[in-house]
Amino acid sequence: MVWPFNHFRKSRAPLRGTIEAIYGMIVTQAREPLFYRDLGVPDTVNGRFDVLVLHLWMVLRRLTPVESGAALRQGLFDRFCEDMDANLREMGVGDLTVPKRMQEFGEAFYGRSAAYDLAVAEGREELAQALCKNILNGGQIENARKLAFYAEAAIAALAGLNDATIQKGSWRFPSPARVGVQQ
Repeated sequence: MVWPFNHFRKSRAPLRGTIEAIYGMIVTQAREPLFYRDLGVPDTVNGRFDVLVLHLWMVLRRLTPVESGAALRQGLFDRFCEDMDANLREMGVGDLTVPKRMQEFGEAFYGRSAAYDLAVAEGREELAQALCKNILNGGQIENARKLAFYAEAAIAALAGLNDATIQKGSWRFPSPARVGVQQ
């Protein structure tokens, strides 16, 4: 289980480089302008958080069956928490408020992850509905369908990688433009 309150525990040194590489890919992909420009994701702190969570969820999901993937999963989640903590402080959130906001982030992550896990098992339309609710604020179902198509392509691309490649962080997410999610 990925535990949201272990973010102060430091990852083991050999994994640190891999965790940084994978988390860097997640953040880079979450910043892809197409999500905001063409798919209607709000270009706000919340919108960017939601796209980041979507990509983190996809990677953690792929790491679940990997032998010795638990340490990498925990390390990635810890890195996410460190990043959220640092971003809050950079935005000027006070020390007394940070723990409450971190709890909210953890709840948001787990809620979205559970919704996406259920939805992906049901099919693209259910995934689109979950993405519409969580990322597009309940509107723009056509954009949510495109986002679901992209998520399915990314999940398939990750599933097609062998465990060693995943664990080394020597892969990339598919380009949303290349999987045909543009308008």
